[in-house]
Amino acid sequence: MTSDVMESSGGSMQQWLVVARAGFGHLMRAGGVGALVVSTAAGQPTQDVEGGKDHPLISRYAGSVILSDDVRTFDEFLIPLSPVTADAMGEVVAPAKSQRVEGKVTRIVYVAPEGRTPLEVIRSYEQELTKAGFKPLYTCVADTCGPKGGYNLTRMLNRPMKKYGNKGMFDFAEYALHGFFDDARYLAAKGTLPQGDVYVSLFAGRRTHAVPSEMLGRIHVALDVIETTSMDAGMVTVDAAAMAKEITQNGRVALDGIYFDTNGADLKAESSAAIQEVAKLLEQDRGLGLLVVGHTDNVGDYAANVALSDRRAASVIRELTTKHGVAAPRLRAAGAGMMAPVATNETENGRAKNRRVELVKQ
Repeated sequence: MTSDVMESSGGSMQQWLVVARAGFGHLMRAGGVGALVVSTAAGQPTQDVEGGKDHPLISRYAGSVILSDDVRTFDEFLIPLSPVTADAMGEVVAPAKSQRVEGKVTRIVYVAPEGRTPLEVIRSYEQELTKAGFKPLYTCVADTCGPKGGYNLTRMLNRPMKKYGNKGMFDFAEYALHGFFDDARYLAAKGTLPQGDVYVSLFAGRRTHAVPSEMLGRIHVALDVIETTSMDAGMVTVDAAAMAKEITQNGRVALDGIYFDTNGADLKAESSAAIQEVAKLLEQDRGLGLLVVGHTDNVGDYAANVALSDRRAASVIRELTTKHGVAAPRLRAAGAGMMAPVATNETENGRAKNRRVELVKQ
């Protein structure tokens, strides 16, 4: 993990909804355990989307209704730690400061009860998370989140999810963060629990358009909880013979089974099997020289990604030379950063494919 960046653009951390229980943060509904079905005006959601449920560590603001939820067993999440802007073409630009984390990612989109404000919601979460030992990473309000009241922040956080009802382009859940908000507020925080680090990303804002009229003026809340875990190892194995065949046919091969710490260049222990197969490949063909090329997705700064990919390639070479006796002149590290994607960077799966290490025949 990269070191935490502490910054505050929007007031003190005073209210939250987490109660520490047996070493876990378990959010309780303010004022007691609330029912899943609440009374709202005609045409508005009155109960959770089918199958929707609170995160086991962090529950809802009292009286809120779940519009959508989504759980990904292992994925990445980019936490903004500075304002989010756009370029001249209107495309969102990654914030100058951010932290990329990996693990189990849970997103839940709520609509808060009528008569509440984004400040009330944010402060309620802040208070109890603080009590549970979470530390603030970043907070912002409206224009301090970026131009146009934080519009680009919501674009960065938005993603398609399961739908509530059948309302076409005005679907409550899928477009929960699409468009403009009044009094937009955001916070990010980190907690260290017995099972590992947990990150919280929370947005709350008053909806002003791009939803059915009955939802205008309501507070939408997007909660992301990222529980840092290791990806299941051993799902894909590498084989020296298969690598040799791929290099002969295509001049290069992408390595499976290579793992690094998030935003780091140190090889994880579960990479040893893949490294052994690369060493075997080089042992079987003494005349083979390889470029070890690191690749990243397009999230974050261009130069930083090039440097990270180069360090990762160098780590692979260091492992081969120091632990497997491969002669250093046979290997050369290179960092391509985001320059050679093999899939779209618009989806999580595509970005995962682009984060790789390749062997290229010299």
